Amino acid sequence: MFDAMEYSAWDQADQAAGMAFELYENGDMDMALTQIQEAIDLNPNNAAWHFNKGLTLDAMERFEEAAHTYERALEISPDDPEIMNSLAVDYTRNGQYDLALATFERIQQIDPSFEPCFCNRIITYTEIDQHDKAEEMFYLAQQLNPDCPICFYNIGNSLFSRQQYERAIWCWQRTAMLEPTHPQINYRIAQAYWACGKIEEARHYFLEELRTNPGDIDVILDFGIFLLKQNQLDAAREKFNRIAELMPGFAPAQFYLGELEHLQGHDEEAEKYYRQALQRESGLVGPRFRLAQLAIQYEQPQRAKELLQEEYELDITDVDVLMSMGLLFMELEETDCATDCFLRIVDEHKEHADAFYGLGKALQIRGEHEGALQFFEHAVMLGKKDVDTLLDTARMYRAVGKKAMALKTILVARMIDPKHKEVRRFWRHIHLSTLTARIRAWLETTRLYQRLTLLYAGYTCRFRRVINSRRKGPKEHLEIRSDSSYSQ
Repeated sequence: MFDAMEYSAWDQADQAAGMAFELYENGDMDMALTQIQEAIDLNPNNAAWHFNKGLTLDAMERFEEAAHTYERALEISPDDPEIMNSLAVDYTRNGQYDLALATFERIQQIDPSFEPCFCNRIITYTEIDQHDKAEEMFYLAQQLNPDCPICFYNIGNSLFSRQQYERAIWCWQRTAMLEPTHPQINYRIAQAYWACGKIEEARHYFLEELRTNPGDIDVILDFGIFLLKQNQLDAAREKFNRIAELMPGFAPAQFYLGELEHLQGHDEEAEKYYRQALQRESGLVGPRFRLAQLAIQYEQPQRAKELLQEEYELDITDVDVLMSMGLLFMELEETDCATDCFLRIVDEHKEHADAFYGLGKALQIRGEHEGALQFFEHAVMLGKKDVDTLLDTARMYRAVGKKAMALKTILVARMIDPKHKEVRRFWRHIHLSTLTARIRAWLETTRLYQRLTLLYAGYTCRFRRVINSRRKGPKEHLEIRSDSSYSQ
């Protein structure tokens, strides 16, 4: 009787697990999760079912829960490389990079021929900016499987993050050849071509991706932005309106429709779109900044500051947005916030000349000339050699007493733009000042100047004695006379 009941429960668990697999294959993740959990409740010691539950949670992007599920599966089957590999991938997704690397290394010890432990480690090393190690993992994986499309895709991401766009394109094209159905592969190639300025190639791959996946919101949005940057406003508008049809509550589409109106000078329409975007997604980056610009235009500086402060509190990583915010903070004389915006940029992008120039401007406004000069010099060293930067650098050289360097710098600015009024004015001033200093230095070497200096010093001494004697009272004069008589 008991054996029959136990067998019946296990049979029911098997049926639930089989149903879960079918639902998973059909994309019904909620029901698949319910069924696999039912199987686990009936037989909690089946590692494969815990593993399948983890896969289902991964498909639902519930990565933290998936990691815990894989950990439970490993308690039952501690040396299973498939389970460990999935767990390490989720550790990476959750930002637990040390645990991810340790798990991958454990797989390598258990089964050195398990290629995915090298392939997926490329992602982990890429995310922590250890790109040399990422390439090492790629070549180790290639020895085991030279035609792994995921390896080429992962190392392509590493190369793209290092701005090695041509190499990234080659790797992603290899992925596309080995696995034509790889998700968003044409989209990634389009992004790389766009990044390296090959516009027609980028357009081609955007269109290829949309032919395969016409309803992919991310691709449509990015293609719309691409068209916007190419000043193809009608085509861009069509893409953003298409998103609004597919997903009416998608705030970024509303924001970029506002951008189109802003570019065409339709400020009232733009403002409506920006406000709609904020209503739909309060944490969206961009609308508050644009509304702040409009507030300045409407002569509402206090409102502009409030909006910009709200934008500043968001987790902004886009360099162009941070740069624009910093400049707007400068316009509003909020140098502390401006400085922080520029620092956020240089913390991640050590060679961003405009950000270093912005830091110099902020310190210049505060009157911190030495610090401002260092940032200006660094911006020039990084290649920012426009007239305004050179003029500011020359001014700081003069402010700290380095007139020769000021003259040398302003001469370079004059070569770039000989008719620039401020440059010409500063050049005349510093040239005259330098010439005067040279004449003075030459005069100081002449005998006439030395005799005049001594004569002037003598007259000054006599003048002081006369002034001091007149300051003494009658009694003091009498005492002086008495002393003089006594001495005689």
